[in-house]
Amino acid sequence: MKEQKDFFGIKKAGSTVKTEVFAGIVTFLAMSYILTVNPNQMLNDLADVRWPSVFLATAIGAVIGTLLMAFLAKMPYAQASGMGLNAMVGLIIGGSMGFAYTLGNALLIIFIDGILFLLVSIVPIGRDKETKKLITLREKIFDGMPKVVRTSITVGIGLFIAFIGMQNAHIIVDNKYTLVEFVNLAGKDAWAAGGAARSAIVALFGLFVIAVLENFKVKGSVIIGILAATILSIPLGVTDINILLGKTGGVTWKFWENFANFFSFDAEKGGVFFSAFTEGLNFPEGSFFTTLMLIITFAMIDMFDTMGTVVGCATNAGLIDENGKPLAYDKIMYSDSIATCAGALLGTSTVTTFVESGAGVAAGGRTGLTALVTAILFFLSIFLMPLFAFIPSAAAASALIYVGVLMMSNVKNVDFSSVKNSIPAFLTIIVMLLGYSITKGIGVGLLSYVILASIIYVIDIIKYAAAKKNNPEIEKPVWEVSIVAIVVSCLFLIYFLVPTIIK
Repeated sequence: MKEQKDFFGIKKAGSTVKTEVFAGIVTFLAMSYILTVNPNQMLNDLADVRWPSVFLATAIGAVIGTLLMAFLAKMPYAQASGMGLNAMVGLIIGGSMGFAYTLGNALLIIFIDGILFLLVSIVPIGRDKETKKLITLREKIFDGMPKVVRTSITVGIGLFIAFIGMQNAHIIVDNKYTLVEFVNLAGKDAWAAGGAARSAIVALFGLFVIAVLENFKVKGSVIIGILAATILSIPLGVTDINILLGKTGGVTWKFWENFANFFSFDAEKGGVFFSAFTEGLNFPEGSFFTTLMLIITFAMIDMFDTMGTVVGCATNAGLIDENGKPLAYDKIMYSDSIATCAGALLGTSTVTTFVESGAGVAAGGRTGLTALVTAILFFLSIFLMPLFAFIPSAAAASALIYVGVLMMSNVKNVDFSSVKNSIPAFLTIIVMLLGYSITKGIGVGLLSYVILASIIYVIDIIKYAAAKKNNPEIEKPVWEVSIVAIVVSCLFLIYFLVPTIIK
């Protein structure tokens, strides 16, 4: 293992091989739900002939993206097809955009988004004033973000991750009057087969197991908690033994048949590999402007989702430099953009850095070995899908809620000392959570900061001009808004205000 330690820098990171392996397993368990959820979100039909192929594309895309994180960035983050973005693909091919887009059309849009990302991630636009190192547009955007928004991202993502976990476990459920509510544990229906109370108890049980083990500093507490919750889910009927037998929907042990169809280039057999070009080049007539807005929308979501996720996980793990920038940020961005392109060619939605990487970070993951272990497990899932699918999302949710607890502690780093900072910080956090979007949280936070800082600056300048006559030595106010922040704010205005459907 000595060579691995030297390559990944495990000793330097203050970690161990055992810890990194555990963290990789935890990361996989926390995000393995994407393997079945992604095909469901994209195709909206378990009976769709393309379902097994999209599952394969999801797994292979996760392998490629996470291996890039392991060997290029050498960071403990995992990648897979992003939630939200895959739902957009489902809407696009379902006709919700007003045009009859095919899956190939949607995948080509994602591929173009990936190419644009790759360009802004590798093309230098200047040099750092202190280090003289070449910096890219993506780094410039990060540097130009107000510090208060950046520090708020970690807290917002922590709450967002916990909220996702609570929804997956049905601890938080729909309410037609208040939108959401805590599960009704006293309701008879909640305890019936498939009831919300059962999965909620599974997740809470796993969370308490993790908490008790963490209190006594037991290594691998998160993975033990997930496995304990999985065991409890069997008698409660939260997981189904038929999944292990390969008798549930598209979950099957016959991976060889799935491979043949995946590479067939025949849509009727379910082939999605390279469909971005085999069927994606013919866009519906009159869809140019809608397609353009879809590309912009995907680009905005992917860029700021990744930025937010990496900042949150890196801050929680202490993997940041003195300026609060994640270590190996440029290589992380290369990995993300290349993975997006690869995923689109394989036949899956945008491959992006997963917020569930925070589960592995919470378990002690600090290097690329964590990502390597996660990638290996995604590879094995191609052949052992029923086994991995057997772990219910409620069990994995216990880890996500625990990650939320850990990331919430970063609220002490957020500057609430002035209204100019406290309102953007609060909006970043609350919109990320209640708006169910990292990107929208960052966008609202940034816009509010630019607007408030600009109004306050104008008033200060007027006051300064009036006071300067009587006090020539008075200090001139400084406009604390970067050019990058202004440009990105304009892009967010387009993202928020311009409709996606344009005919």
